[in-house]
Amino acid sequence: MHHMNEKVRNHTNTEYRLAEQKAAQYFRSLYDQVMDKSYVTALTEDIRIWRNNHIHHLPWLSFVSQGKKKPDTRDYSTYIQWLSYTGKLDDYLSRSVSYIYMRDLGKALDSPVTQTRMKRAIADLKKYLLQSTSANSGGEPEFMNWAGVYRWAQKEGIEAATIWVFNKLRSVSAHIPEGMNAEHAQRKLIKIIVGVILHVMEEMDDAVLPVERSRRLDEAIRLGYSYGLTYPFIDDLLDSQVLTVQEKEQYSDMIRTALLTGSVPELGEWSGDQLELIQYIHSELTDAFEYIKQHQRPDTQQIFFEQSYVFFHAQDIDRVKVLSRGDYTNEELYIPVILKSASSRLIARSVSSAPEDEGFEQRTFFYGIYNQLADDFADMFDDMKDGAVTPYTYYLKYHHQRSDLINPFELYWVVISNLIHTVYHSDTMAREVILARAINGLKRYKERVGMIKYDEIMEIFAPGNSKFYRLIQKMVRTADDVDFFDKLLRDRMITYLKSDSEEKEDFFNTVKNVRSQINNQLTFTKSHGIPAMKEQLIDAANYSLEGDGKRIRPILTWVMGVNEYGLDASAIAPLLRSLEYMHTASLIFDDLPSQDNASTRRGRQTLHQVHNSATAELTGLYLIQKAIGEQASLDQFKAETVLALIRYSAQKAEDMCMGQAMDLDSKGKTLTLEQLNMVCFYKTGVAFEACLVMPAMLAQVSESEISALKKFAYHMGIAFQIKDDLLDVEGDMHVLGKPVGKDSDNNHSNFVSILGQEGASKEMWEHYCLAMEALKEVPRNIAFLKHLMNYVVNRDR
Repeated sequence: MHHMNEKVRNHTNTEYRLAEQKAAQYFRSLYDQVMDKSYVTALTEDIRIWRNNHIHHLPWLSFVSQGKKKPDTRDYSTYIQWLSYTGKLDDYLSRSVSYIYMRDLGKALDSPVTQTRMKRAIADLKKYLLQSTSANSGGEPEFMNWAGVYRWAQKEGIEAATIWVFNKLRSVSAHIPEGMNAEHAQRKLIKIIVGVILHVMEEMDDAVLPVERSRRLDEAIRLGYSYGLTYPFIDDLLDSQVLTVQEKEQYSDMIRTALLTGSVPELGEWSGDQLELIQYIHSELTDAFEYIKQHQRPDTQQIFFEQSYVFFHAQDIDRVKVLSRGDYTNEELYIPVILKSASSRLIARSVSSAPEDEGFEQRTFFYGIYNQLADDFADMFDDMKDGAVTPYTYYLKYHHQRSDLINPFELYWVVISNLIHTVYHSDTMAREVILARAINGLKRYKERVGMIKYDEIMEIFAPGNSKFYRLIQKMVRTADDVDFFDKLLRDRMITYLKSDSEEKEDFFNTVKNVRSQINNQLTFTKSHGIPAMKEQLIDAANYSLEGDGKRIRPILTWVMGVNEYGLDASAIAPLLRSLEYMHTASLIFDDLPSQDNASTRRGRQTLHQVHNSATAELTGLYLIQKAIGEQASLDQFKAETVLALIRYSAQKAEDMCMGQAMDLDSKGKTLTLEQLNMVCFYKTGVAFEACLVMPAMLAQVSESEISALKKFAYHMGIAFQIKDDLLDVEGDMHVLGKPVGKDSDNNHSNFVSILGQEGASKEMWEHYCLAMEALKEVPRNIAFLKHLMNYVVNRDR
C-alpha cells in the first residue's frame, strides 16, 4: 500500500508540473496575440458575419413582434412559449445544446456523430419543453421539484439512487454553516450531478439494455454527488470565513494528503471551533472519495488523482493571493486560472470513466479559461469586496500603476478568437455559440449593474477609442437572440431555491407560532368544587395533552381556514381543539396494553403507565366528548353547516375506529399492499382529510376542491404512515419520543415488513408524487401543503 501511495504521489506531482508547463505555453500564445493585436482582424470579421443573424432592421419584424412582446427571460414557461410563437425556439435550442456539448462534454461540433446526437437531443428537448410548458403554464418546471425528478427516476429505473441523493442534498443543506450560501451550494452541487449524468448519457445509445442503462445512471448520480460535494465543502468552505487561518491550513493539508496518497487521512485532533462541522464533512468526503476510487477503472484512477490534485493545488495557489501585494506577474495571475478552469471539467469526465474522444483533452484545456474569465468579470465587485485576487480585481486595483499588466477583458477576446479559429477550426456553429455567449454575458451584466456602472467598467477594460471594442459595444446594444437555455435554468433555479427557502422558513415559523397558540388553549381548567373523579379525569387528559405533540392536524386546519379561506381565527378555535382532542384520544387508545402496548408517547410515559388502563380508557372517552362539544360550539357559522360538519366528523371517527380494528386484526398476519394501504388510510389518512375538509366545509368551497383535497390527504396519510414505519426501524428513540421497533415486537405487518426498507422508501415517494399531483387540482397555490409534504417525507420524528 505504501509503495502504491508513493507512486501516486510522484506521478501526481509530476503531472502538476507538466500541466503547469502546458498552461504556461498556452498563456504565452495568448499573451503574444494581445501584444501584436493579431486577433483583432479575424475576430472583427467573425463578428460581422455573426451579427447578420442577430441584428434585425426589417420593419415588418417589429410589427409582428408587437402582437406578442418578448417576456422577461426569467419567466420560464412564458418565455419558452414566446420562443415557439415567434419561431425562434429551434435556433435557441440549437445554440443552447451546442453550447452544452462544447462546454460540458468537450465535443467538436463538426463531428458527424456529435451532430446526429445533438439533433436528437434538440428534438427531444423541444418536445419536452412544449409539452411541459403547455401543461404547466406559469408553474415550476417539473425537473425543479422532487416529484418531477422522482417521476423521471421511475422511468429510468433509478429510484433508489434518486432517494439516496434527495437525502444527501437535504443533509448537505442542513450542514451549510452561517457565512456560506446554502442555495448557491445546492445549485452548484445539483449542476455537477447533472453534468456527470450528461457525460454518462452521452455515451449510451439505443443498443444499451434498460438494465445496464439504469445501472450506469444510478452510478452517475452517486458519482456526481461524490465529486460535486467538493464544491461546497472544499472550494466554498475554504473561500469563506467560516474556518480560521489555522483551520484552513489543517484542512488543506488533509485534502492534499488524500490526493497525493490516494487515501483519506484520519481526522485526528482538530484545533479549531468547528469540530462538529468538520467531523460531518470529513465523514461525507471520505465516503465520496472511496466511492469514486472504487468506481474508477484501473487505467483512469491515476488520471482522476492527477487532475484532482491539479485542480486543488491551482485553487490553493489562487486562494492565498492577497490584493495588497502589488508584484504578481501576469503568469502568476493567469496560469492557475487556466489550470483550475480546465481541470474542473476534465475531472467530471474522468469521474465517470467515460472514454475520451479524439481531441477532448485539448479542447477542454483551452476552453476552460473562456468560462472562467466570463465568470470573473461578472463577479468582479463581489470578489473585490471579499479581497479575492482574480485577473479583473487585480487589474482594477493596479492598472494605473503597472503598464505591464494584461487587460483581462482583452485576453478574454483573444481566447475567443483562439477557440473559434485554432480549437474549433472556424466552425460556423462554434463561432455562433461562442460569440452569442460572450455578448449575452455582457448584456446580462449591463442589465444587472445598470448603464452608468457598465459604461464606467467598459471605460477601464474596453476604451472607446478602439474600433474593435466599439463594435463589441454596438453588439451589446443591438444584437438579439443571444439567450441560452442553461442561463434560463440557472435563473429559474436561483429564483426557485430562494423562493423555496423563504417558503420553508415561513412554513416552520407558521408551525411554531400556530402550535404555540394551540398549546395555550388545549388544557382544561378545574373549576372550584368539582368532584374528585372528574378532577382526576381532567388531570389525566391534561397530562396527555401537555406532551410534546407536533399538532400537525390542528395547525393544518388553522392554515387552511385562516390563511387560505379567510376564516376568523377565533371563530374556528373550537374546531382546532376538537381535532387535537380526537387525535390525542386515539393515541391513548392506541397505546393501551390491549392494543399496541406502548410505554412512551410524546417523550413521556404513556397515560396507562402513569395511571392505569381504566383511567386511560375513560380519559379517551372524555376527550372525544369534549371534541364533540367543541364542534357544537362553532356558533359563528350557519347551523346547517355546523351540523353537516359534525356528521362528517362522526363518520371520520367511525372510519378511524375501523382502521384501528383492522390494524389490530392484522397482528401476526401478512397483509397485501392493498390491504395495508386501506388500514393506513383509515387509521391515518382520514384524520388528515378531516383537517383539510372541515375548514373547507365552513368556508363553503366547491365540491371539486374538496375532492382534490381528499385525494391529497389520502396520499399524504399513506406517505406519513410509511415514514412512521421507516422511522420505527431507522429512527432515534430520543428524537422520536417513543420506542423504535415496536411493530416488529408486536408482530405487526407494516410497509417495511412487506416491502423492505428500500421498497417502503419507493412507495413513500410514489405517494408523495401522487399527493403533489393532486395538489395541482386545488385551484389555489398553497405553499404550506407543499412544504407539509416535504416535512412528512423528511422528518426525523
